[in-house]
Amino acid sequence: MRTSKITRYGLLFVFVASMALARDSDDKIMIRTLKVSEHPGQEAHGIYVAGQVVTALRFEKEVDPAKTKLLAWEGRFEPPLVGGRTVVLEPIRDLDGDEAVPLLVTLVDGTEFAFLVKRPSREDWGWIDHQVNVFKDPDSYNAVLSSLYDSLKRERELSEENERFKKEENSIDHAYATLLANGQVKKTPFRRKRYWRSKNEDMDMKVELFEGPGKAAVVIHLKNTYYGGPWKFDGAYLTRDFTSYTARPFALRMDRPEIVPGQSGKISVVVDKSAFQTDGGQLADLALQIFRGDGLLQVAVTMDHTLIRQ
Repeated sequence: MRTSKITRYGLLFVFVASMALARDSDDKIMIRTLKVSEHPGQEAHGIYVAGQVVTALRFEKEVDPAKTKLLAWEGRFEPPLVGGRTVVLEPIRDLDGDEAVPLLVTLVDGTEFAFLVKRPSREDWGWIDHQVNVFKDPDSYNAVLSSLYDSLKRERELSEENERFKKEENSIDHAYATLLANGQVKKTPFRRKRYWRSKNEDMDMKVELFEGPGKAAVVIHLKNTYYGGPWKFDGAYLTRDFTSYTARPFALRMDRPEIVPGQSGKISVVVDKSAFQTDGGQLADLALQIFRGDGLLQVAVTMDHTLIRQ
């Protein structure tokens, strides 16, 4: 793994990727259907959990408590609860990224299920299993019904996401972010307040912070100098600080989702004054984190509340 450098300039921090991910308090609770194959080479299925959040696994038949085991749970989980057709897990804390706790569930008819209990992967980031309905027979009535509910839920979520995208296209913050990503700063109300450059062995970075009337903005310039493959954007998070779980709203635009070796790209973020406000109405600093495709943190920037121009 590459080592990190941390560079500080005023209230601006730039991190080169190798930081572990932190769970966001807005992680969505998920109920999903898991159809287990009878193929002998089937790998153990992942169950995604979070500290102090209960996860329940429900089966078609009753579970045998004597033959159901969560290995090495002491110090990581509350004592697992097994009763009827349900197994309940409650982690004491968030698991580390490399922790995967084996869970063996045996039904009263002798059917065995193997799982690996872990924190969400980057592909599933933000999705924590609240309930997992496990089926051995994919054609049973309950399995089909559960799959139908899953499909309806996904359809509703896609509809809500499309509606959100429509609203974003018409928002002033997304319009400003588009202009900044296209290099048209003069068409926005922003003025550059701070500027910083950093580089590591595979990426040259330039970060610009802008102040504005009732808003602040960041433009991140990335140049891929690693000739081993393209750089891909994975996600962005805006919180109260780098250890907080309180997510704040923002508008983001990119001039390209992928940066091939030798190519440059820009990410622009616009944040309204309301995102800086605390419950008491005061303004507080925010932390912006940009993750790359392999799940590592590429850039982190402290957005000082003084960037909000009255």
